[in-house]
Formats: sequence, structure tokens, C-alpha cells
Amino acid sequence: MEPRAAQLRRREGLGGEQEDRPSREGEPHFGNAECPGNNETHRGPDLLQWTRHMQAVKTQLLEQAQGQLTELLDQAMCEAIQAYPPQDRPVSSIPPDSLSKTREPSLGKRKVFINRKSLLDELMEVQHFRTIYHMFVAGLCVFIISTLAIDFIDEGRLMLEFDLLIFSFGQLPLALVTWVPMFLSTLLVPYQALRLWARPQSRAAWTLRVGLGCMLLAGHTAVLSILPVHVAVEYQLPPASRCVLVFEQVRLLMKSYSFLREIVPGTLRARGGEGIRAPSFSSYLYFLFCPTLIYRETYPRTPNVRWNYVAKNFAQALGCVLYACFILGRLCVPVFANMSREPFSTRALVLSIMHATLPGIFMLLLIFFAFLHCWLNAFAEMLRFGDRMFYRDWWNSTSFSNYYRTWNVVVHDWLYSYVYQDGLWLLGGRARGAAMLGVFLVSAVVHEYIICFVLGFFYPVMLLLFLVIGGPLNFMMHDRHTGPAWNVLMWTMLFLGQGIHVSLYCQEWYARRHCPLPQTTFWGLVTPRSWSCHT
Repeated sequence: MEPRAAQLRRREGLGGEQEDRPSREGEPHFGNAECPGNNETHRGPDLLQWTRHMQAVKTQLLEQAQGQLTELLDQAMCEAIQAYPPQDRPVSSIPPDSLSKTREPSLGKRKVFINRKSLLDELMEVQHFRTIYHMFVAGLCVFIISTLAIDFIDEGRLMLEFDLLIFSFGQLPLALVTWVPMFLSTLLVPYQALRLWARPQSRAAWTLRVGLGCMLLAGHTAVLSILPVHVAVEYQLPPASRCVLVFEQVRLLMKSYSFLREIVPGTLRARGGEGIRAPSFSSYLYFLFCPTLIYRETYPRTPNVRWNYVAKNFAQALGCVLYACFILGRLCVPVFANMSREPFSTRALVLSIMHATLPGIFMLLLIFFAFLHCWLNAFAEMLRFGDRMFYRDWWNSTSFSNYYRTWNVVVHDWLYSYVYQDGLWLLGGRARGAAMLGVFLVSAVVHEYIICFVLGFFYPVMLLLFLVIGGPLNFMMHDRHTGPAWNVLMWTMLFLGQGIHVSLYCQEWYARRHCPLPQTTFWGLVTPRSWSCHT
């Protein structure tokens, strides 16, 4: 056999006087450059394998460079579109330094939609990230197998219980029936109110139409606000069915506001009874289903629908739901079901919070992947909706301000456009801190309302964490902190925060079942039962 040193010399191209010989036809080469030492003596399996490896490295580097270049060009295009002047003035007539003054204060930096994939879809194209995804799936499989094996050893049979899943989605048909009038009200009322305002009429007739449109919108708001709450309380819907109603309630209200907020200002600016062209009904109908809360008459579209991609995302979302029920049933119910029967102690509270950190962070990741990635991408694919940036790389955040901006881009765009920017416009563009505080307040109240609606009781853990801890952290952990230690600190806070949520809400859930009130009073409904229930 050939000595190892000779093989190394051949692999490294140390061919002496034969180094300048040109490569022959059919030999592997790198691009258009000639490889030194690529000659007769260097042929062989080692050289071919090394050449293929270098070609693969070259391809990977080109793909990474192309991805970064595409991102930079997309950002530049977004900034160019945002700086585009109004249509009634040509570009050449507006000085470059006055572009920011040509828009209304409330309409600066409008959301721009472009064709782009979701970040996880882009990452999954790299084999290394697909392997990490496979590791998570394998970990899930091992977790399920281990618990089933323990049950089989202890009980002598497999404990495949779906009681929690069946309970959570109980009375789902009633929730779906309740959704129908909510959707019909959103489909008909805002659009018809806009048509009333947009038609050219005399001043008196237009005033009458404005009043009629406002009455229709008030009725529409009442339907969306009261109907789901009445059905949930009257029929005692379980948590998952309540989720369907409250998420649709909030989504339809936000979409209605966005539609009117984007179109009504142009209608009110119409002069001399000329009126304004109302958007097409088909564009409004498309907006009600597409995965965005910002209305535009047109959106970028993909050329076709990949139904296998749709089925894959729906299957993954269903798997996440089953996984979440499994985690709650195996890691939370056995711990918290009887906790209210024991005397309260600080040690027990701290231990329960620490125990809940792991299932809590699992629930956070499952909610993110199931809803923000799988569910929204499935609907985007069915509707050929091109802009799939529903989230950014929030897991790399080194500050809570960046985390809040990147965790849920869909909701963040709505809050930024209609709470932060409009707040700046109302406050004269100077009180940025007040506008940001308004965003935190609105977000905290809505999150607490959703939790209260789903669980059926008021326990302001989410509200307090948002305002007392999340608000100060947003200002203290700002974007200037970029070191890896800050990312570790952010993840540590997320673990602890999720542990607090899961622990306190589970304790309150079981306390209200173990210690029902003898009579219903207002203070009894808003006072935490887990503080006094020790049966």
C-alpha cells in the first residue's frame, strides 16, 4: 500500500515539477480556475472525493451569500417603497430630504407586503436545521414511549387516555355555529357602512348615511363583543372551544378596524360630493381569510397551491395539539390536581413554579410552531398569500424589545400601525414613550382578556407580568445589548415566566373546582380562590 505521507502529499497538491501542467478534459475543476497540481499523478479516489467536497462547500457558500443578498435587497426595496411619494406629485418635484414630510404622520412607515417564505421554511432547506427538527421529533417519541412503558409496567396495560382532549374540545359544534353570525356581521356591516359613506350625495343625505353607518358599526361591535361571551358563559364551554370563539372574536374586531382605518380617511377627504371608489367586495372577502391584520386591496400572490404543503402543515398543527394535551395530562395534572388540598407554603409554591418551567416552555414552543408557523402557512398557501413573514428570529433576541417585535409579526404590525403610529400622531410625534406604553397596555389587556375568556375566571397573572415585569424589561433590556449572555438571560426569563403562568393558572383552575362558592358575588369571582382553598 502507498505510504500515508505520499497520500497526503498527493491530496495537498505537492506534485513538484508537474504542478504547472494544465488540467485535462474531463477532470474536475473549481469554476473557471485551474487547480494547481491537478494532473495524472493526482488522479484517484482521494482527489475526486476531495474535489466533490470542495464543490459542495462552494455551493453552500454561494447559497448563504445569495440568501443574505436577497435579504438586503428586500430590505432596500421595502425602504424604497415606504419612501414613495403620493400619486398626485411626481418624484422629481419632491426633494429627497422632504420625503418624510409628504406623508401624514399617522401613515409613516406603512406595512409593505412582498413575496417571501417563513423563516423556518428557509431554515429547513438546510440539512443541519432539518436534523435539529428531527431531534425534537425523536425526543417527543422517546418521551411518549417512556411514559407508556412506565404505565405498562405499573398498570399492566397501555394508558392511552384522551379524556383531556375530549373534554377540551367539548361542544365544538356549538362554537362553530356561534362563529357563523360573527363572521356574517363582519363580512356585511363594515363594507356596507363604507359604501354608505363613499356614495356622492348632498351634505344632508351624506350626514344621514354617516349616522346610519355608525349605527350599523355599533351593532356589529355589540354582536362581536357580547355573543361569544354569552354563549361561553351560558353553555359553559370548555377551554379549547372557548379558544375558537375568543380568537375569532379578537381577529374579526382587529380586521374590521384595519379595513375601516385604511379606507375611511380617504373617504372623509373626498371633496365636493365627488365621493370615492369603494374597494371591491372580493378584496375585502379575501382579507377576512388571509393571514394578516393589515388591509390592502391587493397582496403579492404565489403562482399555485402546493396541497401537499397544506396537508403537511395541518398535520403538524394537529400533532402539536396532541403533544400539548399529552404534556398537560402527564406533567401538569398529576402535580396540580391535588395541590389545593395541601396547606399553602412558600416552598410548595416555588417548587411548583420550578416544576412548571419545562412544560411551560414546551407549551410556548408548541403554540408558536402550531399557530404562527403551521396554521398561518397552511392558510397562506391555500389562498396563495405571498408574504409569509409571520415571525422573525425571536429565539436569537438579546432584548425583550426585540422579542416583542419578532415573536408575532402579524399582531405587532397591527399594534405598530394603529396604536403606536396613531398614538404618535395624536400626541404630536414627540411622546414615543407614551405611545409605547399605550401599546403595552393594549397588548396586556387583550392577552389577559383572552386568558380570562378561555379559563373562565379572572386571575391577572398575565396582566401583572406584562406591566410590572415586561414593561420595565422592555426599556432595560434594549437593542444595544447584543452579547450571548443577554440571549441566555432572555431565555431564562422566558422559562421562569412560563413556569409562573402554568403553575398559578393550574392552581387556580383546580381550586375553583375543589372550593366552589356558596353564592356568586362579584368579589368572589375576581378574588383568587387558590389563596384560601385548602380542603
